[in-house]
Amino acid sequence: MGETAEKKLILVVDDEPRMTRFIRMNLELEGYRVSEAVDGLTALEKVRDELPDLVVLDVMMPKMDGFETLEHIREISTVPVIMLTVKAEEEDKIRGLELGADDYVTKPFSPRELSSRIKALLRRVKMPTPVGKTTIKVDDYLTIDFQRREVIVGGKPVKLRPTEYRLLYHLVNNAGWVMPHETLLSKVWGYEYRDEAHYLRLYITYLRQKIEPDPANPKYILTERGIGYRFVNFKQEQPGEG
Repeated sequence: MGETAEKKLILVVDDEPRMTRFIRMNLELEGYRVSEAVDGLTALEKVRDELPDLVVLDVMMPKMDGFETLEHIREISTVPVIMLTVKAEEEDKIRGLELGADDYVTKPFSPRELSSRIKALLRRVKMPTPVGKTTIKVDDYLTIDFQRREVIVGGKPVKLRPTEYRLLYHLVNNAGWVMPHETLLSKVWGYEYRDEAHYLRLYITYLRQKIEPDPANPKYILTERGIGYRFVNFKQEQPGEG
């Protein structure tokens, strides 16, 4: 809907004026406001000063490349970031996602592809906090506080990124049931992502590193080969109010 786009400010970071013009023109046609940066340092200033709703960040830039810029952005902000990469190489994509990118688009791309990724990402970001029982004690080692987006692991609080939080929410709410890959991808990332299995693998790995006593031998998030993932069944006390 135009109204969602209207209010949103997108920061486009690319050192190629032609590319920036192309992206700006198409995003403005969709009703977004657009800000530009030609290098990583300017991008960081604009993230700090303008508080954009989303950043489109090119990987190949002189001086400070997109990966380095992303690392610095993540030190100061959780703004959603889409990386632009010329290589369709898995390592580049995974490196970006590991550094905290939310998505990537491979050049050359159509305006429609970029627009649908932006819409899907903004939709994910504004998903409301799920209602229902907000604190779940799985066992003495693991407690999940969905309100705070936090897990208590061995007595210590661990922060979840928004995507990790959504993934864990869907797994825990279906504890004991196998969640197929496509279902998790659709629920967590959006229908457009149902074939992007590498996102799911990567974020399952992140979650296991945060919540499992031994991530190599998980006891909470179990893999059902070729089908999907299952959160271990656990006894939930019936929720009291609040």
